[in-house]
Amino acid sequence: MTRQGSALAGRIPWTLLVFLVAIWVPWLGARYDTFLGTQIAIEALFAVSLNLLLGTTGLVSFGHVAYFGVGAYACGILMKTYHLPFIVAFPAAGIAAAAFALVFGFFCVRLTKIYFAMLTLAFSQIVWAICFKWNGVTGGDQGLPEVPYPNLDWITAIPGLGNLGISDRFYLLTLALVALSLAALRKVVRSPFGRMLTTIRDNPERAAFIGINVRAYELAAFVVAGAFAGLAGALFGIFNRGVFADYVFWSKSAEVMIMTILGGMNYFWGPPVGAFALVWLNQEITSYTQYWPFVLGSILLVLLFAFPGGIVGGVVAGFRRARRFMNPRHA
Repeated sequence: MTRQGSALAGRIPWTLLVFLVAIWVPWLGARYDTFLGTQIAIEALFAVSLNLLLGTTGLVSFGHVAYFGVGAYACGILMKTYHLPFIVAFPAAGIAAAAFALVFGFFCVRLTKIYFAMLTLAFSQIVWAICFKWNGVTGGDQGLPEVPYPNLDWITAIPGLGNLGISDRFYLLTLALVALSLAALRKVVRSPFGRMLTTIRDNPERAAFIGINVRAYELAAFVVAGAFAGLAGALFGIFNRGVFADYVFWSKSAEVMIMTILGGMNYFWGPPVGAFALVWLNQEITSYTQYWPFVLGSILLVLLFAFPGGIVGGVVAGFRRARRFMNPRHA
């Protein structure tokens, strides 16, 4: 029963199911729910891209926000300054982030453990300093305000979508792009390439001994993770109608790492669950008290101690205990 249940759960298209549920938010919820749903979807993609390094490959990156910021600036500059359409600027943001990840990763993967983490942080701070000081391109400390929405008039031609506002249309576009990105990342994790990454995570010395080029695989994972982080950043810049240097500051890396660990970095759907929990808690607490950092920190401590394997890990463990209780012969 246990193996059959696990096999069945693995065959369920969870990305498609979550997409089909989330697509109804503009009709069933208020404008605030659409706003929150858009932010959660973007943060979920960002968190899953980090987890390709953290959970799948075993690389702790404190500077993953650099590629998120590069994607945001690349898309914002192309759309606002050069008036390129979203269909060009969006993939360009992923390519630009991947290029930065390739250059930075070439040096980072030469180090291990805490030295790797600190080098990623150093490169991230370099990107932040460039964004903060390069007034002629990035806008400096003023950033790039009023990044335009993409032209989404074509969505109104779809039956049933003609009455949607611009924010609702952008939500549906974001949801579709995030769903496709998550499906692609899930394919990567389940591919032979992904299994090689988990082998490196579990025992890099043994992986090198059997002939695996550990640095090459780590660099490839670094580039893929950076590309998807850049796509998330591109959507985030449009969502916030502007791109600012704060998007590249190191604290954003800490935030997305909390999402990943909170949801459960050993599960593909852990980071999206963590993104949902952190964004929702943040929005709810700030509406009640000005001391929201203290309250949020206290809740996160309780959750992390109660679910050391993350929220998804806690749910999985609960189901296993219930199954053993119902079928003691399989315990």
